[in-house]
Amino acid sequence: MINKNLEKALVKQLNKEFHSAYLYLGMSAYCSKEGFNGAASWFLVQYQEEVSHGMKFFKYLEDQDSDIELPEIKSSKVEYKSLLDVFIKALLHEQGMSKNLNNLSDLAMKEKDHATYNLLQWYVTEQVEEEATLSEIIDHIKLVGDNGYGLFTIDKDLAGRTFIDPTAN
Repeated sequence: MINKNLEKALVKQLNKEFHSAYLYLGMSAYCSKEGFNGAASWFLVQYQEEVSHGMKFFKYLEDQDSDIELPEIKSSKVEYKSLLDVFIKALLHEQGMSKNLNNLSDLAMKEKDHATYNLLQWYVTEQVEEEATLSEIIDHIKLVGDNGYGLFTIDKDLAGRTFIDPTAN
């Protein structure tokens, strides 16, 4: 059985995962509006991943017989300056999520909750991939700058991403 302090922290993280999904849905809307349909599709896949991350927390909390209260999901602005800006904001968001998950891992170890710590290690590892992917996209966008053909090519590449539920393992 999970202790109440850790349970409360996991419910907060569950909410942050769904807020992330909401954030990426807004990023998709921005990209679509600006004509970057590949990036819009990429962010829709990211939205789906974040929902699956949230559901992984939800299922874990259910399995722990937790009292799950679902707090309100914070709104998200859909205002960006450029394609580069939207991806930089996504990376900054993921870096914040990594910090949250590391703090949760620390709490799980402090509480000597090895099952929760083990769950959180999956997320910590996932965050390394998230940050690396976003950093690579940012590097590519910086490389082409404002070159229309370069941005078109990057957008076309981003369209190739498909959703594969990372929590299905």
